[in-house]
Amino acid sequence: MKVVVQRSKQAKVVIEGEIAGSIEHGLVLLVGITHEDTEADIRWMADKIAGLRIFEDESGKMNLSVTDTGGQLLSVSQFTLYGDCRKGRRPNFMAAARPEQAEQLYDKFNEALRSLGLIVETGRFGAMMDVEFVNSGPVTLILESGA
Repeated sequence: MKVVVQRSKQAKVVIEGEIAGSIEHGLVLLVGITHEDTEADIRWMADKIAGLRIFEDESGKMNLSVTDTGGQLLSVSQFTLYGDCRKGRRPNFMAAARPEQAEQLYDKFNEALRSLGLIVETGRFGAMMDVEFVNSGPVTLILESGA
């Protein structure tokens, strides 16, 4: 499992001109699922994101998590995170999980985050989406389970 985590002042995902999900302060998560991912990967990633200390405290140090700050999450499925561009000019997506497996694990990931008390907004799995956000910092991290 691979997740691009971006600290955000505000974010929204738009599908066919309609806002599918939006947050104010929090994290934008671009979520990629691969064939080997399990529910253990889902739980590990949800716990890691909930506790990741990337928000500033009163001293300006990155000491607070999204949980500590009361932030929200905008989770967007992103199979292209597993695009392999080492050969040729067209990405190879063989490492990305098949849609039926990926959608099920993506839904479980969002539920795992919610079970930790976080507010999670989403796009729609498999849809063509426009993601708009203000990256605060900017702070962008790439997390991988099983790494």
